[in-house]
Amino acid sequence: MEKLLMVWVTEKQLKGDTLIQGIIWEKARAIYCDLLNQTPRTSTDEASEDSFKASRGWFDNFRKRTGIHSVVRHGKAASSDVKAAEDYLKTFSELIEANGYIPQQVFNCDETGLFWKMPNRTYITAEEKIMPGHKPMKDRLTFALCASASGDCKIKPLLVYHSENPRAFKSHKILKEKLQVMWRANPKAWVTRQFFVQWVNLVFGPSVKKYLQENNLPMQALLVLDNAPAHPPNLEDDILEEFKFIKVLYRPPNTTPILQPMDQQVISNFKKLYTKHLFRRCFEVTENTNLTLREYWKDHFNIVVCLRMIDQAWLSVTTRTLTSAWKKLWPESVAERTFEGFEPEVPVEEEIVSLG
Repeated sequence: MEKLLMVWVTEKQLKGDTLIQGIIWEKARAIYCDLLNQTPRTSTDEASEDSFKASRGWFDNFRKRTGIHSVVRHGKAASSDVKAAEDYLKTFSELIEANGYIPQQVFNCDETGLFWKMPNRTYITAEEKIMPGHKPMKDRLTFALCASASGDCKIKPLLVYHSENPRAFKSHKILKEKLQVMWRANPKAWVTRQFFVQWVNLVFGPSVKKYLQENNLPMQALLVLDNAPAHPPNLEDDILEEFKFIKVLYRPPNTTPILQPMDQQVISNFKKLYTKHLFRRCFEVTENTNLTLREYWKDHFNIVVCLRMIDQAWLSVTTRTLTSAWKKLWPESVAERTFEGFEPEVPVEEEIVSLG
């Protein structure tokens, strides 16, 4: 079993995949059971299946015997660079103090993917799979969310889809310039450096300038980014002259779970709200029209409806959620009342279940 397990681990590591302890445990049990099923058994072997326990002790010994590495014990956060994060906190604090930045002038942006037609395990997708001649919905898009540390300035998201002009745009007479997102397209629906620079100059820059002017604030701003491939390392050089008041600060690698504000439940909250709006729409349609869920899903649910729900979900992310996300990176910017913690998300989940 361990020989076969080692082959599997080696393949995963060569691909650059991250293996957590729990996944290796499950794989070990699965291989053991498979081998057991292939072995002729006698009546004395009835309990053999329970004889192997993928325990912590076995795992530690397995690691020592095989010398495997790059195994994460407790998920993404365990692989974070704590020392780099501590150094960055000091750098960030000094920069804020030296320039006199206030929460209204500091922004964070992060990208995430969204399977807007829902994961495989929902009832909706199960319904779709049995429709004749209809492919299962696994459509994906990528978007960038950005907001100020004060939580009162949300920037229009950048959204990248695989189609430049979806069929639904024509039937609904959609003008891309009027959308609540900046629409871009490439075959893999990825945010590229070109798209990101365009978003900074066409959306972020003008929005921040207008916001600062309306609030009578000094014309200076700081954009905090991670080192994702879509973020040009010399972004400040690509910013238009009229937006040169925007400075860019990059976080060190492997510090997202510790420091990235958008990663501190903001994106998670957004996706839950999107799911809630989706389920609510399905409920309303089947409750108030003669359409069945299957008919609505096949003939009426499209990227245009999705964009409306993305807009609703982003508007529904509260100021408190956005400000609380800065607790780790910039605790001084967070009002005392938000230190009680993030607003409870259980009601959102309960509503999703109820609607489902």
